[in-house]
Amino acid sequence: MHVPDGFIDAPTSAVTGVVAAAAVAVSLRGARRELDERTAPLAGLVAAFIFAVQMLNFPVAAGTSGHLLGGALAAILVGPYTGVLCVSVVLLMQGILFADGGLTALGVNITNMAIVTTVVAYAVFRGLVKVLPRSRRSVTVASFVAALLSVPAAALAFTLMYAVGGTTDVSIGKVAGAMVGVHILIGIGEATITALTVGAVVAVRPDLVYGARDLRQRLQLRVGGELVDAPAAEPAVPVAARSPRKVWAVGLVTSLVLAGFVSFYASADPDGLEKVAADHGIDKKTEDHSSADSPLADYGVKDITDARLSGGLAGVIGVGVTVVAGSAVFWAVRRRRTDDVSPSSTSTTAGSSA
Repeated sequence: MHVPDGFIDAPTSAVTGVVAAAAVAVSLRGARRELDERTAPLAGLVAAFIFAVQMLNFPVAAGTSGHLLGGALAAILVGPYTGVLCVSVVLLMQGILFADGGLTALGVNITNMAIVTTVVAYAVFRGLVKVLPRSRRSVTVASFVAALLSVPAAALAFTLMYAVGGTTDVSIGKVAGAMVGVHILIGIGEATITALTVGAVVAVRPDLVYGARDLRQRLQLRVGGELVDAPAAEPAVPVAARSPRKVWAVGLVTSLVLAGFVSFYASADPDGLEKVAADHGIDKKTEDHSSADSPLADYGVKDITDARLSGGLAGVIGVGVTVVAGSAVFWAVRRRRTDDVSPSSTSTTAGSSA
C-alpha cells in the first residue's frame, strides 16, 4: 500500500505530513516507557524483519498480490508507540533508498501504514486478550484477528484521503469497495504472518513480547474464604537477566535469508493498491519518484545484470541499513529514558523537594 507521488494533492499530503510528524513525536516520547535493555535492540530487528517480509509479495487474487504492512506485528512485539516508529523507519528507508512510496506522500504512507494499522491492531489486540483466557494461544489468536482487521482499516483510511485530496475524478464508492475488498484478502496473509511470528517468539521468550507481558498469572491461595495473590516465586534465572542475543541473531539471519534469497520467488503481480489504481484510473497523474536514480531503486543494485543477485543484494543491504538505522533510533530513545531517571536527576528532584 505504498502510495506514490501524484496520487494525493499537495495540501492533503501536507496535512498528513503534519499528522505523521506529530504521531512520530508522540511515539518518541511514548517509546521511552516501552523500551528497556531487552527490547531496545529487538525493536531495530523488528523494523528490519518488517522490511524483509514486505519484499515477499504473495498472490491473493487473479493478477493481484499483497505484502505485510507490519503495524500489528510491531505493536504486539515491541509496543504501539515503538511500533509506529518501526514502520516509519521502514517507510523512510524504502522511500529514500529504494524509490518505494513517494517522498511527498511520506506523510500519507506513515499515516496509513504506521499509524492506522498500529492503532487499530493494538486496540483490537488488547480488547481480545482481556476477554480471552490468559494463555499463549490467546495471544496468537488475538494477534491474528488484530492484524486481519488492521489492513482493511488502512485501505479505508487511504480511500478517505483520496476522497479529500485525490488527483483524478473517480467514483469513491467503487474505489472504497475495491480497496477494502482486496485488502481483506491481503489481511488474511498479514494475519497469518503476524500470528506465526508472534506465536514463535511467545513460545520461546514470552518476556520479549510486549503484548504478552501480562501473560504470567499470579498463583492465588484461598485464605479465610477469599482468594489472595500468593507471593511471587523467585525464578532460578531472573527473566531480565536472560539475554535476547539468541533471538536477535536468529531474527537477523531469518531477515537476511528472506530478503536476500526468498524474495526472488515473490509474486510479480501488482499489489492491492497498484491493481486498484490501474483498474480505476487513480494512477493517471503518478509522478516520477525523486529517488528513481538511486543505486537501489526498485529493489535492485544498479549495474548488476543478474536479477537474482541484484535483488538479493539489494534486500541484504536494505535489511542491514534498516537494522542499523532502527537500532540507532531506539537506543537513543532508550538512553533518553535512562537520562530521565538517572540517579543525578533523582537526587536533584529529592533535594528540590526537601
